[in-house]
Amino acid sequence: MSITQRLLVPPGLRVMVTGGAAGIGAAIAEGFLEAGARVYVCDIDAQALDGFRQRHPDALGTVADVGREEAAARAVDEAARALDGLDVLVNNAGIAGPTGGIDALAAPDWERTIDTNLNSQFYFLRHAVPHLKRSAHNPHVVAMSSVAGRLGYPFRTPYAATKWAIVGLMKSLAAELGPEGVRVNAVLPGVVAGPRMDRVIEARAQALGLDDTAMREQYLARISLRRMVSAEDIAAMVLFLSTPAAANVTGQAISVDGNVEYL
Repeated sequence: MSITQRLLVPPGLRVMVTGGAAGIGAAIAEGFLEAGARVYVCDIDAQALDGFRQRHPDALGTVADVGREEAAARAVDEAARALDGLDVLVNNAGIAGPTGGIDALAAPDWERTIDTNLNSQFYFLRHAVPHLKRSAHNPHVVAMSSVAGRLGYPFRTPYAATKWAIVGLMKSLAAELGPEGVRVNAVLPGVVAGPRMDRVIEARAQALGLDDTAMREQYLARISLRRMVSAEDIAAMVLFLSTPAAANVTGQAISVDGNVEYL
């Protein structure tokens, strides 16, 4: 196989993407579909899922609250049956969580962030790993973390706590599953342009007593390239990690962020 061929996603690769109907998840799912993979997405937003499947009739999917294990188990079972197995799990689902000082955060908001961002990754792994172990097609897990999984993030502690935990989960699983041929990597997006980031900037600006424009300028000033990244930038890295070219890449926390220097 030539180097160029090794850079291609194998046609027919069986991929599951959580939180795959919008944002980064949708960009990842669309990238795999363009590459000829078979894709199953789950999302808590039924309307977004319907829209995604209307745009991509070849995609399969189901509505699922990823923070509930019974929903995760059902989604994985349906995906494995529909695709006749799994080769790639992209644990992408997550929420921004609350913004504010630690003494002002409400316990239910903290718990919901942990359930959605971290516990969901465990639930899907618990039920998907047996299928991945049976794959003969370079099986791989992508754990979606964040630049907030390598840097401190004032006023965004619930989110940062989950993203640091995801890196630890990935590092441990890479060692645990490596002898069985299953690779595990984390992708750490930086400041991703889009409506979700707009809401984060607005909330943090309010917490710090700044206007939105000043807050946005502060975010950009902390990035070496002085620009945000796109959802497609993240998708491109996920697809690369699922190609034969990345067959020996595991246990890595890979930032796609223009080099965010601090948060």
